[in-house]
Order: sequence, then C-alpha cells, then structure tokens
Amino acid sequence: MQGVTGSILQPEIPIFNGKNYDYWSIRMKTLFCSQDVWDLVENGFPEPADQQAYQALSQAEKDLLKENKKKDSKALFFIQQAMEESIFPKVAAATRSKQAWDSLQTAYQGTSKVKTAKLQMLRRDFENLQMKDTDSIDSFFTHAMAIINMLRSYGETVEDQKVVEKILRSLPTKFDPVVIAIEESKDLTQLSVDELMGSLLSHEQRLNRTGTSSLESAFKTQLSFGRTRGRSNYNRGRGRFTPRGGRENTQFESRRPTSSPHAHSTPTRGRGSNHSHSHHQAERYDKSNIQCHYCKKFGHYAS
Repeated sequence: MQGVTGSILQPEIPIFNGKNYDYWSIRMKTLFCSQDVWDLVENGFPEPADQQAYQALSQAEKDLLKENKKKDSKALFFIQQAMEESIFPKVAAATRSKQAWDSLQTAYQGTSKVKTAKLQMLRRDFENLQMKDTDSIDSFFTHAMAIINMLRSYGETVEDQKVVEKILRSLPTKFDPVVIAIEESKDLTQLSVDELMGSLLSHEQRLNRTGTSSLESAFKTQLSFGRTRGRSNYNRGRGRFTPRGGRENTQFESRRPTSSPHAHSTPTRGRGSNHSHSHHQAERYDKSNIQCHYCKKFGHYAS
C-alpha cells in the first residue's frame, strides 16, 4: 500500500512472547493470507534436488520457482520479525518459512501425540458447551469462539453450520422463542455465526428491557401498597385514641348507644356508669321480698 510519501507500508506484525501461541498463530495465518504466502508456509514448495535437476526445468518452471523463493523469503521474514529475541533461536536455523513454522508448532503445541490429546480435550469442551442463565450472549459467544478457533488452529474442520446448531442447543430456556423462530424461518446451512449472534443479541436486549420494566412496576406497586397500609394503620390508631381533654373520634362516637331523652347530659365515667346500669336493671324486678343485707329490712337492698 502506497503512503503519502510513496513508501510501502508494511502490515503490523503481532509479536510472540512465548505465551498464547494459539492466538498468535491465528493472527499470523491471517497475515500470511493477506500477503498470499500462507500456502507456502503451510505446505512449502518443491525444489530441484541438484543443479542438474534445475537445468532440466522449463523456463516457466524456473520462473515459478524463483517467484516461490521470493514469496517464501517474505513469509520467513514475517516469522522472524514476529517474535521476541528469546524466541528467535528456535527458528534461527530455518531457511524456509515452513521449517520455521513447524518448529514453533512443535515447541508450543507439542508433537502429534500431544496435539491429538489437546484436540480431544477441545472437542470435549465444545460438546459440553452450555450457556448459563447468568451469562450474556456476548460473553458466551466469546467463550464459544475461543474453543472453536483453538480447534481450527489444531487442524480441526469446524463448519459454521455445526457451530450454529451447537449454539442453538446450548442456550437457556428463556431463549426458546427465538430459537424456534430461527429454526423455522432460517436455513441453518446458510446462517452465519455472526448473523446468529446479531439475532440473539437483539432478543437479549428485549428481554432485558422487559425485565427492567417488570422490576420497576413491582417496586412501584410495593411502594404504593406500603404507603396505603401506613395511612390505614394511622387512621385505625386515631379511631381508638381519644386525646386528653378533647372530643372522641366521630367513628367511635357513632358506635356508642344513643342516649334516651331522660338520660343525664353529663356522661358517666368509670365504675359509676356500671353502677347506674345495674340500678336500672334492678328497678325492673319486684324488690318486696328482697332483704337488705345491711339493715335487714325488706323491700330494698344496698349495693
């Protein structure tokens, strides 16, 4: 790419420090593909065994060999520039990009047996993939794609359809409506992982809005109920309480029996009220045969 000054700008090269080789290798593969050299890094290219074999090549084959050597040197340069000095000795002796790449794979991914064991572990992680109710779509997809990219870095072929189907099976029950809608309206063989993520993110946002609205409504209802209950308790308390020196509550007064026309206007209090009530009851009975326990005479009695 030409800059303002006319110089060629080199792509930014990710630096490997000995950690997270799998992620670094993915970024390097992208870089190699952008420079049209990944095939040479992965598979190498045929070279004549000696000068006599080279002379036997046609001119077109010689031109192709020259072009391959030039592109391979470019790929080797990227590998050498993409690591710290402590890592460089591992590829210092390599004269071809494939040699350097294979040396790094063996050092940081292990031999074929080790790679097979890691691949089996990643396959198990992929099969056990399950989204929790507390997870977000974004965090779940990040975790899922990390496993999938690791599988691909070990040479496993993982098609988008397999990823889409697995993710749909791994979602919690609250996503059942959108899962059913996707399965009925979409062709899963043509649905990309990015499209699926977009649909699920939209559904998650609607769920979050609904949940927030329900929570606010419940809070307002509880607050309103608390205020109403407080007023009710206050009114009941006023109905039972009569301030000293003041009138009784009208609700309390309405429950009192209506006084007869002959009743005294001054209300009675305490035990005097009970005595008056007992006296009126006594007047309803014949007291001629009743003997007073105090004076021993008949016709009356002393309370």
